[in-house]
Amino acid sequence: QVQLVESGGGLVQAGGSLRLSCAASGRPFSTYAMGWFRRPPGKEREFVAAISWSAGSTYVADSVKGRFTISRDNAKNTVYLQMNSLKPEDTAVYYCAASATGVHNTPTIQDLYGYWGQGTQVTVSS
Repeated sequence: QVQLVESGGGLVQAGGSLRLSCAASGRPFSTYAMGWFRRPPGKEREFVAAISWSAGSTYVADSVKGRFTISRDNAKNTVYLQMNSLKPEDTAVYYCAASATGVHNTPTIQDLYGYWGQGTQVTVSS
């Protein structure tokens, strides 16, 4: 079992930055691939970014490429999502997720992630 707790969300103006954190507890964090997803208001949950257990591979959605960066610190059992140049369309609840099987080259498949956090709200004002 892995427990995930997100933090760092909030209200920010367009063009601003936020860094989300996801702290994991339970089974060894370093064995899990990690992902960030988001659910915009009135829309389906969508993939944002993912990172392999070793941080050797990262994946980022086209909609946030060049603005968002995913990273992890296995010593701190934490994965991060640095969000720069935020836009109103980035407004969503952001979720952290863990995959025990790895995501290989299909990080957008939500069924690969067996553990999810409760989410943190990010609101970008125009």
